[in-house]
Amino acid sequence: MIKKFLFCSMIALLTATTAFSQSKSKETTQLEDPDNLASQYFSQVMGVAADATSNVKLYKFIYEWIGTPYRFGGNTKKGIDCSAFTKAIYDKVFNTTILRNSRDIFSMVDPLSKEELKQGDLVFFKFKSRSISHVGIYLGDNRFAHASSSRGVVISNLNEPYYSRGFYKGGRIMESFRKEFEIE
Repeated sequence: MIKKFLFCSMIALLTATTAFSQSKSKETTQLEDPDNLASQYFSQVMGVAADATSNVKLYKFIYEWIGTPYRFGGNTKKGIDCSAFTKAIYDKVFNTTILRNSRDIFSMVDPLSKEELKQGDLVFFKFKSRSISHVGIYLGDNRFAHASSSRGVVISNLNEPYYSRGFYKGGRIMESFRKEFEIE
């Protein structure tokens, strides 16, 4: 009777250990998956459920650039400026060619108010200038990704006093440019 009990106990322990090991392995695989990492990161930063992120390609792209230092005129991971970062997102994520300068990019959009912004729209700012001096990409929930001159590539909130004061307009690429560049 005792032998039978010990044998059953060992089988149960072995089964539990195997199940735990398989569960850990699956968990590790999920943590190593870049799409899952990007979703988890944005879930934490933006306060949205990971499965609610509608464009993982966008989030993954931004995730890979977070922390890249700012460099005026730069367009690599060694350093990038706001318009080059925005241009890279549109090139790689949306297969769309946009111009290189924030003022020129603004000439390609239909202007929008903050309330009209959707994920993937552009946000334009005027800081200490009468002309547009900064651009980023809207992510939703008042968050946007951009190359900050002081912090590099980051996600910020349009409601932060600095960005709220400098916000000029949002924008969506005009249909005429979409057709010209053969955008879906």
